[in-house]
Amino acid sequence: MSSSASLDALHSMHEISVLQQNPESPLHSVATFEDLNLSDELKKGVYMSGYTRPSKIQAHALPLLLRNPPEHLIAQAQTGTGKTATFCLALLSRLDYTDPSTQAIVVAPSRELARQIFDVMKTLARFTAATITQIVPHVVRTSDKITGHIIIGTPGKLGDMIKRTMTLAQRSRVKMLVLDEADFMLDLQGLGNQSLQIKKLLPDSIQLIFFSATWDDTVDKFAHRFITGPSNQIRLETYQLTLEYVKQFFIDCDSEEDRFQVLVGLYGIMTISQSIIFRRAMAEKISTKMILNHHQVSFLHGGLVPEERDDVMDEFRSGRTKVLVTTNVLARGIDVERVNMVINYDLPLDNDGKPDPNTYLHRIGRTGRFGRLGVSVNFVHDHSSQEVLAEFQNHFDREILRVPTELDEADGVMVADQESARLERIEAFFKMAMKL
Repeated sequence: MSSSASLDALHSMHEISVLQQNPESPLHSVATFEDLNLSDELKKGVYMSGYTRPSKIQAHALPLLLRNPPEHLIAQAQTGTGKTATFCLALLSRLDYTDPSTQAIVVAPSRELARQIFDVMKTLARFTAATITQIVPHVVRTSDKITGHIIIGTPGKLGDMIKRTMTLAQRSRVKMLVLDEADFMLDLQGLGNQSLQIKKLLPDSIQLIFFSATWDDTVDKFAHRFITGPSNQIRLETYQLTLEYVKQFFIDCDSEEDRFQVLVGLYGIMTISQSIIFRRAMAEKISTKMILNHHQVSFLHGGLVPEERDDVMDEFRSGRTKVLVTTNVLARGIDVERVNMVINYDLPLDNDGKPDPNTYLHRIGRTGRFGRLGVSVNFVHDHSSQEVLAEFQNHFDREILRVPTELDEADGVMVADQESARLERIEAFFKMAMKL
């Protein structure tokens, strides 16, 4: 089964719910891409990309996004549900191809996500006359002028380039603004002010499109500092979508050294295509020790220079490395199809040191893509991490299964063989659990 076919089957099991609807703009969906009146060039790009019919979020969001006059949209949809293609098709459909001006801007929270969106946009637009430009550090120079029907980048670089290189007349031609991973982009402790500054540089009449996998009331209030006038809000049931296709486990570890030994052991007993290991701190140390244990490992964190970050992601996407050790820089939005396991070497906390369920959901959502089964393994090594895990189970109302690791006298294992016996027990458990 192809990726798009798997995706179609996955989405057919889940419904769209309408959180808020403009009463003068009734919600409806389409069954095929033909129903959207896309140009022949765009439809060719869609079908050549492997799509056969619209996913749930595409079927409901695109009719809203393509209406005239344009309407704002807030949409919640997990990465892997076709959300990037949704706003890409909307933007490409609304372009005036006779006008070379910049007409649409897409803002993403990380360099890696901006590059991923750029690749999707270019693929869908391959048969059109659209010009698409990345605005991220070290891809454009400070002295460059912005060109392209659609520009895609990170908020700091985009805001700087718009202020310095676009005249008021050029800004007035921009008619669409997309914030991807919008809850993070609108976070008052994060990129919210930068995003708001970009909005203030653009026309009041601009169409605003917010996509995110998670959303809460605080972000919703801040979002309405951007949005004036009628808007719609739709939601794909993404929590269940992610949680149903990712089997979640946790392993008790006695110490830091024990934690690393279990980590290395997992790669010896499980069949893993590619995996991501999330670590809040000292991620480089984990990478180095994994390499010394003969694993093909890449290491990505915010301190790398842009070219290094690009090289690391290109190596991982191509499959040249099988394990990616990273911090939360890759927790959001990144889609690598072959990832079938995510390891939380330590559990995510927010800026106040409290359990962060949204980041947890984003992390484990890097696997279980396109209807394929994924695995997340959480390491618990002290009382504090046990409490964090319990908080996630309560938040999502979902049990995270404990992997039994203890040996006792009844096992009759000699001290020298205990480590291998422990791994055998873990292996047997996973084999049984994955069949359930």
